Amino acid sequence: METKIRKIDKNNIDETAIQEAGEILREGRLVAFPTETVYGLGADALQEAAARKTYAAKGRPSDNPLIVHIADYEDLKKIAVNIPPETDMLAAHFWPGPLTMIFEKSDLVPYGTTGGLDTVAVRMPEDPVALELIRAAGGFVSAPSANTSGRPSPTTAEHVEEDLSGKIDMILDGGTVEIGLESTILDMTVTPPMILRPGAITAEMLEDVIGPVDADEMPLSAESEQAPKAPGMKYRHYAPKAKLIIVEGDLREEILAIRQLAFAASRGGKQIGIIATSETVPFYNYGVVKDVGTRENEKSIARGLYRVLREFDGEDVDTIYSESFAVQGLGKAIMNRLEKAAGHMRISASEIVKLQKYRKVTFVSGTDSARGPMAAELLRHQDLKQEYVINSRGMVVLFPEPANQKAEAIMKSGQMTLEDHNSQQFDKEDIQEDTLILTIDESEREKILTEYGPCENVYTLNEFVGDHTAIPDPYGKPLTAYGECYEVLDKLIAGLADKLNSFTEEEA
Repeated sequence: METKIRKIDKNNIDETAIQEAGEILREGRLVAFPTETVYGLGADALQEAAARKTYAAKGRPSDNPLIVHIADYEDLKKIAVNIPPETDMLAAHFWPGPLTMIFEKSDLVPYGTTGGLDTVAVRMPEDPVALELIRAAGGFVSAPSANTSGRPSPTTAEHVEEDLSGKIDMILDGGTVEIGLESTILDMTVTPPMILRPGAITAEMLEDVIGPVDADEMPLSAESEQAPKAPGMKYRHYAPKAKLIIVEGDLREEILAIRQLAFAASRGGKQIGIIATSETVPFYNYGVVKDVGTRENEKSIARGLYRVLREFDGEDVDTIYSESFAVQGLGKAIMNRLEKAAGHMRISASEIVKLQKYRKVTFVSGTDSARGPMAAELLRHQDLKQEYVINSRGMVVLFPEPANQKAEAIMKSGQMTLEDHNSQQFDKEDIQEDTLILTIDESEREKILTEYGPCENVYTLNEFVGDHTAIPDPYGKPLTAYGECYEVLDKLIAGLADKLNSFTEEEA
């Protein structure tokens, strides 16, 4: 089958394309079209044979009900019975929009559309292309997301084409959708009404209109014989090809944990995927990092989630780790989709973080121009089992200056460089619980303890390594003195790397 693709502008709708698509639907065939949530796979909701084609094209379990889309509120009475009075208020506030409501079905709706249930899920989308298409098709269009079942939902026509080209008759390409997550589903057959799937219409928004609502927090297992009452309740959904795991904790712990996982994978010759936000992307040095959006605007995260999950299918990763998000408001819908995509696989950030004793190593010398920077660069070139932030500071730095030229020459002879180094003054902000501070001389250690009081994790390099070979000060001496200093530091830093690695083995 050749899948036709028709570009369509919601601000200047091509009526010819709409009528062509509507005729395809009336004939019992399939058309993918944009809504404000995700792209839907449209079929005539009142033709049971069309529903079977929908399930076949998606590879969707036949007990997973379809949502019927309408364009006119009065049409609800044709497909639903025993409609509760609160429906009028909800429709007035949220239709057209990303809210699906479940009612007892009328005899007009075939069981093939409802997954064998006596209830029907109904939505009136906001997208003008969707509304025009529904009217052109006869008023009742069933439309699950237009993707292969279980895959991330499509937010562009290209996503639909990727999954369903050759399986459906037409795609109406209306560009990128506005919201990016499926509609909220509210069961109106129970009292109080119950949210079966969170979305952009939050519990707080619903309660402002009709008072208390419940939420179903118990997903069905795929092995359950119970039919799901709404899409997305039973089967793994929205999943990329790689295994997805959510890392849970406070945001700082999540970042540190994912950094450890990414570094460990890199040491093993592999890469992991990382779902990060605009604020946290700069903190990751390893792995394939995708920016899902900004935490300052949850709508951007909702819009970017399925895009990012699909992008990972083109990357060489077999595991993806995601930061978690707040479970209030739209964040609840974001986490709902992430959890389903992950098959509810989670790990505790704190359990990973506690396996690393230190996260930062700071070398402290007098002016931060030679021995401290040399030690830091030597450690960066060691084979460390954990990732560390490695830097150097000086106790007397009047203004930033580059590394000593002779120190740089010696480092270059060892295939290293200090060319990006600028000296920095040590201050109290450098004293952190997870920072190992190693001074080059005893005098710097004493000065830190005198100026800042008792501090844990402050040692001389010799003391910490357990090797008391004096570190010569080459300042003002010829190049050979810097070479001698390099040789001593090289030996001490190798011992330091061994000790840091031993902490990892002990904690493992």
